[in-house]
Amino acid sequence: QVQLEESGGGLVQAGGSLRLSCSASGRVRTLYGMGWFRQAPGKERELVAHIATGGDTNYADSVKGRFTISRDNMENTVYLQMNNLKPEDTAVYYCNTRGVAYGTVGAHDYWGQGTQVTVSS
Repeated sequence: QVQLEESGGGLVQAGGSLRLSCSASGRVRTLYGMGWFRQAPGKERELVAHIATGGDTNYADSVKGRFTISRDNMENTVYLQMNNLKPEDTAVYYCNTRGVAYGTVGAHDYWGQGTQVTVSS
């Protein structure tokens, strides 16, 4: 199977920056779109940013101009650079990818365990 490992979360002051990383490992054959989601207490999980295999990106309106998603296909890694963080960005951030693993049939969605981002005022 494929495992996703996130890192880079933490506690920062408003206006600060964090860089989240998520690396896929295991029996990775092909990764398609990759993205970052977040979920705050009492709220639904929402898409923050997505990057397609060809590099096309899209962002939630709330993070446009502040967050940048990128990927390194050679390392099977997706990043989320978060600048000018606001308290409302506080959430657990999850990485996601759709991919094909050796030894499995077809493409599946894979999720990381999540990393906490807390922004204080």
